[in-house]
Amino acid sequence: MRLFSIVIPVYNRPDEVKELLESLTKQHYSNFEVLIIEDGSKDTCESIVTSFSEHLDIHYYFKENTGQGFTRNYGFERAKGDYYIVFDSDCLIPADYLTEVNAFLDTNPVDAFGGPDKAHESFNTLQKAISYSMTSPFTTGGIRGNKKHVGRFHPRSFNMGISKAVFEKTGGYKLTRMGEDIEFSIRIINADYKTALIPNAFVYHKRRTSLGQFYKQLHFFGRARVNVNRYCKGELKPVHLLPLVFFLAFWSWLSTPYWYYPLFKVGAVLVGFYYTAIFLDSLIKNKNLKVAFTSILTSFVQLYAYGMGLISEVISPRGNQPFAQK
Repeated sequence: MRLFSIVIPVYNRPDEVKELLESLTKQHYSNFEVLIIEDGSKDTCESIVTSFSEHLDIHYYFKENTGQGFTRNYGFERAKGDYYIVFDSDCLIPADYLTEVNAFLDTNPVDAFGGPDKAHESFNTLQKAISYSMTSPFTTGGIRGNKKHVGRFHPRSFNMGISKAVFEKTGGYKLTRMGEDIEFSIRIINADYKTALIPNAFVYHKRRTSLGQFYKQLHFFGRARVNVNRYCKGELKPVHLLPLVFFLAFWSWLSTPYWYYPLFKVGAVLVGFYYTAIFLDSLIKNKNLKVAFTSILTSFVQLYAYGMGLISEVISPRGNQPFAQK
């Protein structure tokens, strides 16, 4: 019976950890351990973790702040499982998650895997709209967790599993932030390990709870994609530039001189069709008018922020960090 080690890096988010651990107590598959790695937090979750000690095989560690990538490595080094699974602290895990993963591995013995993310029925309107825009075919979010993804599947660390052998061979994350999971997935694939999407191994991802936080997160994602391309040439592909095209087209449209009004009008019609499609698609999927209308706003913020992040990292690089020293 496989032992799974669930590694969760945490930074100043005790309330999220409590919800995540509550969801893990409901797992149908019981052979797993949980490692909570506190990454130098001031607002720690140690007391919350302790309160679950009778319900979970759980271990708490506190370390200096080094970022999420190296914090996951810290957990991997202390894990005992056959497979290491990473979740973000703002996820809720369905009761049959590990059952689905274990059954998949029985028939598909892969070295690394991941799953999609969805919105839980308890999420508020904004959280559901953000979940839609991050997974919609009308935005760049549709690339991730899609059954019809192009090429080999690249697991992402909000919902990612690797075998013990993968960690021992690769050394884990070599970057600690700014696209660290993308770079890690690329190295896993380049080492000729098998990867797979497990469609039924999804998590409920709460993401950010305000538009301002969501903007900052997507702006960071845009910068991260440029940073990854510094280490893995060719990973900044045309599909990743679509938000940049959106950003430039948006400002070109707003800047259209008044004597080119017909051109401005054409742009307005195209924008109208695009966001009508987003509204209708979200309405069909969420069956909620408020979520559908809010999806228009979150989709705009997502594309604009990501495009702005791409430009920002090219003009004023902040990534370009060194690899971890082993």
